[in-house]
Amino acid sequence: MAGVSSLSLATVREGLESRLPGATLALAEDLFGVLAILDSNAGLRRALTDPSRTGKDKAVLVDQLISGRVSPEAAGVVRDLVSERWGNARDIGDALETLAATVVISVAEQGRGVEGLEQLENELYSFIQVVASNHALQRALSEAQATPESKVALGLKLVPQAGAAGRLLIAQAVRAPRGLKPAALVQRFLELVAARQQRWIADVSVTRPLTASQFERLESGLNAMYGRELKVNVKVDPSLIGGVRVSVGDEMVDSTVITRLSELRRKLAG
Repeated sequence: MAGVSSLSLATVREGLESRLPGATLALAEDLFGVLAILDSNAGLRRALTDPSRTGKDKAVLVDQLISGRVSPEAAGVVRDLVSERWGNARDIGDALETLAATVVISVAEQGRGVEGLEQLENELYSFIQVVASNHALQRALSEAQATPESKVALGLKLVPQAGAAGRLLIAQAVRAPRGLKPAALVQRFLELVAARQQRWIADVSVTRPLTASQFERLESGLNAMYGRELKVNVKVDPSLIGGVRVSVGDEMVDSTVITRLSELRRKLAG
């Protein structure tokens, strides 16, 4: 996904964040259900990505299709989705799949933070490893004549210790891989988990090793700044000369001498 579709997905994902603190797996199940409707109807996908239609017109069409069939929260997410512009009809389904998976990942994160995400990551990785090592399983999970229910039952047997979030993502990948191998779609979900984990990890670069008390003050300050218990990784980088560089997810805080000198050079050159 690229261009206008990538920007649209970023916008809708940003809006989804406000719904995530109280989200449940039921919301993700509703979104996956709407995805199944989109995937089964090419004409509908074209209508919802037609640039000549207004966002309001598309929202009305969505309401006619899903009103009463999904929760108001799910309907709101889908309305936000169709109000954006999409480069091609396939992109809107890919975006909805990403949003649904993001909800599942957020539920795993609730109350447990990075530990919940690490558990989900381990469950998905375990499924991928088991399938990768067994060609018979690969064939069985992709068997066109087998029912979706039988393939889901087989897939879930491979990860008996998985929690509800892991089971939902694996079941979705097996039931509706959408042109991919089930393990390949689980890998995509795994990448979303890894990206979500970055919100909980602070990578800190300093010029010399920190004492225990310095580390505690740093950790406490970062937790207060970001409003959550971060996992702090510290790396010593003498080339920075002085100061500290902190990266949390997509955010960067840099107060190093190297950066200040570079900024000064740019100003002088300008």
